[in-house]
Amino acid sequence: MNQLDFRGRHAVITGGATGLGYGIAQRLIASGGSVSLWDRDADAAERAARALGEPAVAVAVDVTQPESVDAALAATLARAPRVDELVNSAGITGPNTRLWEYPIDAWHAVMDVNVNGVFLCCRALAIHMREQGGGRIVNIASVAGKDGNPNASAYSASKAAVIGLTKSLGKELADTGIRVNCVTPAAVKTAIFEQMTPEHIAFMLSRIPLGRFGTVEEVAALVGWLCTDDCSFSTGAVFDLSGGRSTY
Repeated sequence: MNQLDFRGRHAVITGGATGLGYGIAQRLIASGGSVSLWDRDADAAERAARALGEPAVAVAVDVTQPESVDAALAATLARAPRVDELVNSAGITGPNTRLWEYPIDAWHAVMDVNVNGVFLCCRALAIHMREQGGGRIVNIASVAGKDGNPNASAYSASKAAVIGLTKSLGKELADTGIRVNCVTPAAVKTAIFEQMTPEHIAFMLSRIPLGRFGTVEEVAALVGWLCTDDCSFSTGAVFDLSGGRSTY
């Protein structure tokens, strides 16, 4: 593992109790940093924080509610002097079905977590980072936001929105010390697969030229670099992590 320097730095990771968020937390802690695991499952976040050790703390949050996000930031800043990085990893897939059969409530739920949640966390942390004079924001999008996966219209649309939000916010903060980027993984085998049908999983694998799913460690390595000061000239950018599926 390449060593990154996160000594004295603190990151907020949404959806940090499991999956990509947990793996990213492991990488940042291994590089000398500390993390706040923001998750709506308070018990899972506490278990994850205990497993990660002293550099990790759990913070219960509903990223779809502005009051909850503000309270989570206040709780974080009561324990850490500042937040240097925000990683928006919280997300849901929604059902796998055709658009004209897509449940309206499920559509709203996907947009609420995947788009509104990213917006609210970026909004709160951008204000904080502007006041402190710098920071890094990394949003977890998806190759589905570029290509559009069939039978996943809400998820695809939500991740396309995350890409657009990242580009816009990166330009808005370009005159500051804050850098905003996103990554677009192809499928990475985590617990989120439990929300998908076997047919949809097989479809995603068939689209990856490398012939395998990505790993949590591969995503964490890229996100970790995007959180460092070495990532200084990239902002509003989209970093591919798709095993050759996406070429733009």
